[in-house]
Amino acid sequence: MKVTQHTRAVLLGLTLALATSGGAQTMIETVSTIGVQNTLQSAGTPGAQGALQSAQNLQTPGAGGQTAPAVPVTPLTAEQQAQLAQARSALQAGSYAQARALYEGIIAQNYTNPEPHFGLALTLFALNDERGATFELQQFRALAPTRFEGPYNLGVIAARAGNQEQALTLFTEAATLMKDQAGPAAQRQVLEALAAQQTRKADFAALSTTLAAIAVIDPKDLDVQFRLAQARTLSGQGSAALPGLYALIQAAPARVDAALLLADIYVAQNLPDRAIRELDAAAGRVQNGGDRSTLLLRKARILAATGDTRAAVFAARDAGREDSRNAAAFALEGELRAARGDRPGALSALQNAVKLAPQNAAYRAALAGVRLTLNQNVEAARDAARALTLRPDDATLARALFVQGVAAYRQGQYAQARTALRSSQTRAPNADTALWLGLTAYAQKDYAGAASALSESVKLNPTVTARVNLASALLASARYPEAEAILRGLVTDDPKNAEAWYLLGLTQRAQAREADARTSLRTAAALGNAKAQGALK
Repeated sequence: MKVTQHTRAVLLGLTLALATSGGAQTMIETVSTIGVQNTLQSAGTPGAQGALQSAQNLQTPGAGGQTAPAVPVTPLTAEQQAQLAQARSALQAGSYAQARALYEGIIAQNYTNPEPHFGLALTLFALNDERGATFELQQFRALAPTRFEGPYNLGVIAARAGNQEQALTLFTEAATLMKDQAGPAAQRQVLEALAAQQTRKADFAALSTTLAAIAVIDPKDLDVQFRLAQARTLSGQGSAALPGLYALIQAAPARVDAALLLADIYVAQNLPDRAIRELDAAAGRVQNGGDRSTLLLRKARILAATGDTRAAVFAARDAGREDSRNAAAFALEGELRAARGDRPGALSALQNAVKLAPQNAAYRAALAGVRLTLNQNVEAARDAARALTLRPDDATLARALFVQGVAAYRQGQYAQARTALRSSQTRAPNADTALWLGLTAYAQKDYAGAASALSESVKLNPTVTARVNLASALLASARYPEAEAILRGLVTDDPKNAEAWYLLGLTQRAQAREADARTSLRTAAALGNAKAQGALK
C-alpha cells in the first residue's frame, strides 16, 4: 500500500507523540522486589567458573556478542541482608548519600552479589552520576546475565545520552529476557521504551510487532490499538490495520484520529470515494464542531487531490463554519478559491486564516499571492515582507520572495524586484519566476540578462508569453538568428499571433531582408497590430 508523504508525516507525528507521551524512560526497580539473590540460588549459576572481569574488559552496552560469563554469586549474610534493607529504605526515602554509603559498604564485603550493585546503580542514577550508574549496571549485568533489568536500565542511560542505536539494542535484549521474569507493568514499560526507539528509527514493521505485544498485555487500551494501526499503515500494511481500526471505532465511535487514519488507508488504496464516505459517517458520530471541522478539512484535502476543487471549496468552507477558529480550514478554502479564479473569495478566506494564525508564514504568503492577482501591489509586498520574518520553510520563502519581486516590478522598483526574484529562483526554480526575472532585467535594459532568464523560463515551461519575451530580448541583444528561429516556431504554432509576426518582421529587417520583413509586418498589421502598421510606413 502506498502512503503519501503528507499522510506519512501526519501519522509519524502522531506515532511519535504517543510513543513519547510519558516522557523519558524511567529506571526499573523490579530486582528490588523479585530478589536476584533468591532467583540465582534457585536457578543455579550456569557458567560460574572464572573471576569477575574488570570494568574495562566487560562487554560494553549494545556491543553485541555473548553476555560476559557469570561468576559465582556469593549469598548475602544475614547482616548484609539487613544492611541491604536499610539501603533500600534510604533510597526510597531520597536519602541518596546514606544509600550510597550502605550499598558501597555491602559491595566492599561481597562484591559478587548482584543486588547491591543494582541498588547502587539506582542510587547513583538518582544522584545524576550516570557514569557511575553505568559502571554498576555493567557489574550487575555480568553477575546476572539472564536478568532483563540490566540491559533495560543501561538502555535508559544510553537514550538519555543520545545513543539511540545503543538504546535500541539494549531495549531489544531486555524485551527478550523479560518474558519469564517481569510482571505486566514492567513488561509494558520495557516494550514502550523499545517502541519509542523503533519509532525514532522509523522501523514500523518492528514497531507493529512491539505494539501488538503491548496490546496483548492490555487489550482494553484503545490508544495502543490506534498506535498499532498507525504502525501497520506506515509499514505498508494498511489493509492489515483495518480490522483493528474498525474494532476501535466500534468501541469509541467518536474518535477522530481513528476516522482520519481509516480515510488515509482508503486513499492509499486509491479509493478516495470510500475515504470520503467514512469521513462523512464519522462527522455524524462526533459530538462537537471542532471534531467535525477536522473531518471536513480532511475531506476537502482529499477532494482537492482528486481534482474536484468545487466540492473541496464547499467542504473547506463548511469546516470553517463548524469551527470558526480553524485557521487551516480558511487557508485551504482560500487556496482553492484562488485556484478556481475566485479572487475576492480567496482574499476573504485567507484574511481570516491570517487573523487566526498571524505567525503562520505560509498563510501570510498565500494572502500576499492573492493580493498580487488583484493588483494590490503595496499590500502584497507588505504581506510578503511579513511572511519573510516568520521563519518560513523553503517553499514558502520562495513564494514570498516571488510576490515581493513582482510587486516591486509593478511599482517600478526594478533593482529590488530583481534581487527578490533571483533569490526566489535560486531556492525554487520556477518558470514564472524566471519569466518575471527576465522582464525585470529587460526593464533595466540588461538584454543579455533578460535573455538568460527567459531562456530558463522557456526550458521549464515553453509558454507563448515566455517565448515571445525571449525573442524580444534576443532581438534587443542583436542575436537575430536566434530570435528569428523562436519567432518562426511561434507563428507556425499560432499563425494568428500578431505580436510574434511583428517581432519576426523586425528581426528580418535587422538582417537586411526587407522583402521578408514587409511580408511579416503586413501579416501582423492584418491581425490588428498597430505597431506593425506604423513600421510599414
